[in-house]
Amino acid sequence: MFLGIRTVIYPAPDLAASVATFTELLGIEPYFNEPFYVGFNVGGFELGLDPNAPVERGAVSYWGVSNADEAIAQLLEAGATIEDAVIEPGDGIRIGCVRLAGTGAVFGVIENPVFEMKPVVSPGPGL
Repeated sequence: MFLGIRTVIYPAPDLAASVATFTELLGIEPYFNEPFYVGFNVGGFELGLDPNAPVERGAVSYWGVSNADEAIAQLLEAGATIEDAVIEPGDGIRIGCVRLAGTGAVFGVIENPVFEMKPVVSPGPGL
């Protein structure tokens, strides 16, 4: 069911400072930079900064799936509870989150028809 980690989204209440930090750490500029979300393509994986994400929830990892609705249904059958219902933010991408039974951890799924693995060409200074 799970195709591997695709995206990690960090809360970024100070978006400008967060963008500056990750630009320096990664050694690349964001490919998408808007007041509501900033995305970096790191070897084909998404590192996202969300100024509206709850800081207390922390970073959320999104696991690739072929069908977000089916994945959420299976997670609910396993005892998870809905954290964020499946939505489509654009480009046919569909995301949702649950809280896992037992751990309480937030677990995200992403159905991303445009995902493409890419080699890391220029790692940042810390890599």
